[in-house]
Amino acid sequence: MNPKLAKLLSLTGALSLALSACTAAAPPAPTAAPAKPTEAAKPAATTAPATAGKVFFYSTQGNTVNEAEALRKQVLNTFKGEVELVTEAGGPFLDKIIAENKAGKGTVDVAAGLIGDMSPLTTGQLKDLTALKAKLGDRGIPASFWEVSKLGTDKTLLVPWMQATLIMGVNKKALKYLPSGADINNLTYDQLLAWGKAMKDGEKEAKIGFAAGANGLIHRFFQGYLIPAFSGGTAATYGTPEAAAAWKYFVDLWQYVNPQSTTYNFMQEQLLSGEVWVTIDHVARLKDAFANKPDDFVAAPAPIGPKGRAYMVILAGMGIPATSPNPTGAEALVDFMTSAATQAANLTAIGFYPVSGGELPANAPAWQKAMGSAVKAQAADAKALPVLIPQGLGAKGGDFNKVYRDTFTEIVLNKADITATLAKQKVVLQGVMNDTKAPCWAPDPVKAGEPCVIK
Repeated sequence: MNPKLAKLLSLTGALSLALSACTAAAPPAPTAAPAKPTEAAKPAATTAPATAGKVFFYSTQGNTVNEAEALRKQVLNTFKGEVELVTEAGGPFLDKIIAENKAGKGTVDVAAGLIGDMSPLTTGQLKDLTALKAKLGDRGIPASFWEVSKLGTDKTLLVPWMQATLIMGVNKKALKYLPSGADINNLTYDQLLAWGKAMKDGEKEAKIGFAAGANGLIHRFFQGYLIPAFSGGTAATYGTPEAAAAWKYFVDLWQYVNPQSTTYNFMQEQLLSGEVWVTIDHVARLKDAFANKPDDFVAAPAPIGPKGRAYMVILAGMGIPATSPNPTGAEALVDFMTSAATQAANLTAIGFYPVSGGELPANAPAWQKAMGSAVKAQAADAKALPVLIPQGLGAKGGDFNKVYRDTFTEIVLNKADITATLAKQKVVLQGVMNDTKAPCWAPDPVKAGEPCVIK
């Protein structure tokens, strides 16, 4: 892996927001299913031939009644052991793992959650899984995911489990307007601009669209795609000349973007109506278009900028607590959860995409295969620049997102001066970091215990 990428991927032990609750001003990127009430009662164990013994699987994901039941009946039911799945919100989840570690005796065999959920567990709570990583070398898990799974240490503390992200959705009618020599799977931002112009010239209307409505995820596009692709960082590089160049690019692109984008929230709707032909949105917010008309659309990875193919990683991983009463069974469950068949079953059960390099089953729906290929290509690209979902902001997550939305409104919609706007909003952004004491997160450089410094 690119040494520069490896350096950028060092993490801090800061608690991140859960995916379903990381913003107040605008909804965060969702997990594959909307959040529902967590389970109130301890579930029954899932049983299979007892060769791995009893394994207690404790997770912040699959934390709705329907999702947990789907995991038990569609995924864990074929494991050769007895699995007790308990799901919990991030706070109580951490409390339990940390308390058991302090007591020197535990009940949890496998602890699983989003990278941000797990990031505080870097001071001996989790076993070093470097040897297990070697055993799983045939799984095709991207090197960038393994790097993130170190949680900022020199040890492999997690094994990647499942992922979600934003990808590009394209109506096949747009393909005839691709610039000469352009490859949709290796598209640059400059080529996207030329593509937008060609579509507008040919169709006499703008055919690119973004989810810039009140409930859209355009802030995630800025945080995880556009700005990192130009600046190499996310929050820390907010006020840099390279970030200013990203905003200048977006101003230029906006003339080819449907002006109704400021009312769009889920881009699957505009793809299905034909109002938009090219977009970038969360996989869960594109799914209906691909599921309902799989022959009309193609999925592709995000474009490439001067610093690489930046994309937002919504990654979940599995760790084994140091106090696991059945570490052998725990390793067997982690092995099982990363197999190609289980990864495919997990996608069907709760909608998260595989992290492994295996192919989806031949009978998988066409929309799953199309979107899954784009997710896989985005993560496996040598030019990949993974960007973590914002970490450690707590109730200030909405304030953080608002900075990016306000910047968009001022620069793109109101045509304000880029440099002056970034200078003004940089002060607001630094205030969020100071108030929360949140360290930077990948790909920004991390100084543990210090608030992220905005350049």
